[in-house]
Amino acid sequence: IIITTIIIIMLLTLILIFVVLLLFFSFAQEKISGIGTDPMLLFCFLGLVLALLSLMGCVGALRENMCLLQSFSAAVLLLVAAQVLVAVVLYSLQGQIAEYLRSGMLAAMVRYQDDLDLRFITDEIQTGLQCCGADTYRDWEINVYFNCSAPGVQACGVPPSCCIDPLENGTVWNSQCGVGAQQLDEFSAQSVIFLGGCLGSISRWIEQHSGVIVTVVIILLGLQILTLFITARLLQKIRWSRAQHDVILCHGDYEPACI
Repeated sequence: IIITTIIIIMLLTLILIFVVLLLFFSFAQEKISGIGTDPMLLFCFLGLVLALLSLMGCVGALRENMCLLQSFSAAVLLLVAAQVLVAVVLYSLQGQIAEYLRSGMLAAMVRYQDDLDLRFITDEIQTGLQCCGADTYRDWEINVYFNCSAPGVQACGVPPSCCIDPLENGTVWNSQCGVGAQQLDEFSAQSVIFLGGCLGSISRWIEQHSGVIVTVVIILLGLQILTLFITARLLQKIRWSRAQHDVILCHGDYEPACI
């Protein structure tokens, strides 16, 4: 009972932390619409949930608490079912995934300067995949700062993560390397920035690593299913152990245990 109470208190604490983070971000950004699309907040929430789930399983196994182990098994089973459902939905909607990715990336490009998390993710994608924009580098015109009608120095430019060589002398990040890139024709721009969009790069990366992705997914699902079997076996062992203990009490000096 004490362990269960502690777990419930921790769950309430995690929920309270999530609510505080939600209120903080909504206050800082002065709008609630950005909260639902904040990737870092989503990752934090998923991390807290998985940490709680792992703690539940560990404490249940160490204390041989059947309530915690049964809750852990149910949660893992729901997690496996959710992953299988997501895989089925992704497979059935694979023709529309590209449009969803395009919409998401364009939305991230619009908020590039306003959301540091989306800016970091966008820069990592463009740097890692050596791409620029969703379909082409000219997609950055959708951003109010990189639009050619913008009054600032970034007008008609692209972020430095689009640059082929964003470092000066290999040490200093040149934030102005993409200035005016949209005004260049493709022949001139190809020596300064990446011309190809990130959607094509993502598609090629998935095709090249499809075998590895499928293997990793199968291994992860297999480990989770194995965890379910181990937990079920542990529950069975605990029941058998308690039954044996009751039998010993019944045939010993503790006759009230048989009543």
